[in-house]
Amino acid sequence: MQTYETVAIERPSPAIARIVMNRPQARNAQNLQMTYDLNAAFDAAAHDDAVKVIVLAGADPHFSSGHDLRASEKDHAGTDFPPVFAWGGFDEPNAHGRFAREQEIYLQMTRRWRNMPKPTIAEVQGRCMAGGLMLAWACDMIVASDDAEFCDPVVGMGVCGVEWFVHPYEVGARKAKEFLFTSDVWSAAEAHRLGMVNHVVARGELRAFVDALAARIAGKPAFALKMAKEAVNRSVDLMGQPAAIEHAFALHQLCHAHNLQEFGMIVDPSGLHPSVTKKPAAE
Repeated sequence: MQTYETVAIERPSPAIARIVMNRPQARNAQNLQMTYDLNAAFDAAAHDDAVKVIVLAGADPHFSSGHDLRASEKDHAGTDFPPVFAWGGFDEPNAHGRFAREQEIYLQMTRRWRNMPKPTIAEVQGRCMAGGLMLAWACDMIVASDDAEFCDPVVGMGVCGVEWFVHPYEVGARKAKEFLFTSDVWSAAEAHRLGMVNHVVARGELRAFVDALAARIAGKPAFALKMAKEAVNRSVDLMGQPAAIEHAFALHQLCHAHNLQEFGMIVDPSGLHPSVTKKPAAE
């Protein structure tokens, strides 16, 4: 079995692949290494004909605190990691290079994982913040522990929301505006009430519940599962979600350009945690 630096792979059964983000010391913040590890792990599970269901989890105590804003040794898309998509210009200054980077590692990666041709379940506990929402939203189903918390706080950082902008589809337009305008945290119970989360269970029962749910799904014919996912995804696409995401992504880049002009960095520093002292690559 393939091993990865930031991701652990478990097989509760031959038909279920459990991909576990394994940077607990960083609250499973998503750096470039994790992005490409996740992509490789999703690919491996998708290409394994024995696997019928994929679970995405995070090592305790949190699912994911979002994008890792701190600089690392391997932090250059297109150089440290071979690009998955056809975007070039990673070395270009300012908007060109930033647009290419975020297309590659955030927008297109998330779209790719959303369209993986097998059912996916996000197993969410603790904090699921900003970029962590993108990881959960890329999955077909979300099961949350009763202590899970969700938040997209990046408006406070001078940006209109995370790159995979599906907030209105996940929680409705009015609640999307409220959560973005206020940067408020919403609970697992609230996420369930709004239709974003499928099930809320006690923290100690989360793993067992997800395993049982995955096993029930894995009992169905693989091709029918793939076609059911395709049918639902294309229905949402026909409602205009892809065009809405692309438009929001352009506005996201406009916010970065505005902040760069105003503050010399791509986010408003007043919204950053004091520990983030470098110019961040993304929020």
